Amino acid sequence: MKFKEFLDSKALLDMMDDGEYIGKYKFILQTKFEEMVEWFITKKLGVTTRPIPTYASNNRKVSLLDLYLEIEKEGGHRNVTENNLWPKVAKDIDFEYSDGELMRLMYAMYLDVLVYYYKFKTIQSNVYDKEVTDEKEVLGSKMDPRSSRSEGDDAEQDGGDDESQEVAENPTEHYALFTDNGWNEIKRRQIRRTFDFNRARAAMNEANESVLK
Repeated sequence: MKFKEFLDSKALLDMMDDGEYIGKYKFILQTKFEEMVEWFITKKLGVTTRPIPTYASNNRKVSLLDLYLEIEKEGGHRNVTENNLWPKVAKDIDFEYSDGELMRLMYAMYLDVLVYYYKFKTIQSNVYDKEVTDEKEVLGSKMDPRSSRSEGDDAEQDGGDDESQEVAENPTEHYALFTDNGWNEIKRRQIRRTFDFNRARAAMNEANESVLK
């Protein structure tokens, strides 16, 4: 597997849900995972100050794959941080409890933006797929003579009720790099927002500065 565009990275990250597959091919996956991280940081973000492989202060290698899998197992970066689980994360990947802060910094420097962008693209793709499905259903209903109505006013009224019901059944979902518009609003206005890579680079530089202090 070569990494030439983010779809290649997404394909590898999609595999990370299969524990049996990871167990069987972990040695190969560790190498590919590091190649993916290096590609994303250097080519996608344009950051060249992140040495890979990564090592702790005692010259011991930190497996980015193990760190990623452990954070996902614990419910993600936010849950680990809010519940102060970084020492546990360090211990579970064969470091010491005292290395918890190091693991937090490693994640911030190498994985945080990658994982964030992966989830961003996954949600974006899911929304697009839903829109395509909805459009096909609408076209299908228009072509079906059984779906036609003799009273235009009734059809318009029913359409309004459906939209209200959709909003009621699908509460607004927020995502950090979007504004306060929910997915329903985004779909209605056909807005396509882009990932803020400048903000991502700034966050990575801040993480780097915190390590140097």
